Amino acid sequence: MDTITRRRFLVASGVTAAAAGTLGLREILATAGDRDPAAKTLVLVTLYGGNDGLNTVIPYEDPAYAAARPDFAYRPEELLDLGAGEALNPGLPGLHKLFGEGRLAIIRGVGYPKPNRSHFQSMDIWQTAQPDRPGTTGWLGRWLDTVGGDPRLAISSEPVLPPLLAGSTSAGATVPGGELKLPAGITPDLLTKLGASAAGESPAQARAAACFADLARVRDLITSAPLAEDDDAEAPATATGGAAPPLDQQLDLVARCVEANVATRVYSVSLGGFDLHADGKDAQKALLAKLDKALSAFAERVTGRGVVVAVYSEFGRRVKANASDGTDHGTASPMFLVGDGIKGGLHGEPPSLTDLDDGDLKFTTDFRDVYATLLADVLDSDPARILDGWSGRLELSA
Repeated sequence: MDTITRRRFLVASGVTAAAAGTLGLREILATAGDRDPAAKTLVLVTLYGGNDGLNTVIPYEDPAYAAARPDFAYRPEELLDLGAGEALNPGLPGLHKLFGEGRLAIIRGVGYPKPNRSHFQSMDIWQTAQPDRPGTTGWLGRWLDTVGGDPRLAISSEPVLPPLLAGSTSAGATVPGGELKLPAGITPDLLTKLGASAAGESPAQARAAACFADLARVRDLITSAPLAEDDDAEAPATATGGAAPPLDQQLDLVARCVEANVATRVYSVSLGGFDLHADGKDAQKALLAKLDKALSAFAERVTGRGVVVAVYSEFGRRVKANASDGTDHGTASPMFLVGDGIKGGLHGEPPSLTDLDDGDLKFTTDFRDVYATLLADVLDSDPARILDGWSGRLELSA
């Protein structure tokens, strides 16, 4: 069967629906090379479930830390020292290296007034950037409104678009990650041949060829290396974690888009599972190791391309461990920023472990200060216009 005849058969069989199913990514690929060389990229990493900030950036020299968590605290010799009496969780060696190179900023005590300890409501607050009364638009969705509303400018790897990327007149796009599987008998080489144009083709046949060419480009972009045994797909969607592909696959897709110089300015990726009410110490370390492996590799891969990554969770955990060797919903937690133009080091005031609000940390940095900095320094936007007149800012530019 010659190439054109084979293509007619496959089109009649509906095989090109595979290309239509990745329409969002095809449209993003269509912008390859269109990017302004001076434009920066923001990658937002959501840690669903409420990451335990005190066992992530650990104030190990404060006696109140071990006193509150006698069977849950880390010993100083287990930790990755940051100076100033603080250290990183031992599951974060890659980020510790970036910190030592001055490329990782750790912002301590990030939160908001009158904290909410519900996963859904607190995540709504973080994603809308409206602590008093979460609205119906995300802070990056409102940014999208101000830059023309093209959905290709802001994409998420989650199966459902997060409120973060929903504006009042526009919305970002959801693009699947992971591996694109070809139909039986269709090899990558054959797919390339099917996408090649031929002399004398009708317009309909030429359009079919274009579909196969698009499918070949999409496959090349999103096909990743096989997963290691400990890199299983994330759990099904819940309040504490999305159904997104493994974080390394999500960031690999982002890196490929960045390398292709597509027009996208904002990417939203996620890692779930941090709601650890029992036996949390080792489980959190394993989750942080996944974050560390994926994020440190991504940071090395895109260095010099104007990419900034921000990592956050909907809340931290309570200072005192519970009776099940876990922690319950709390408040303030650290954020990580890494990338080009970011001034590394420790930023913000560390919250007191003894001056508490009903057992919880008092936030010292409003998350809107961080967002305002990202909007101004990464997305070249007016933060006050997007954050309801907010005027706070952090000095994080290198």
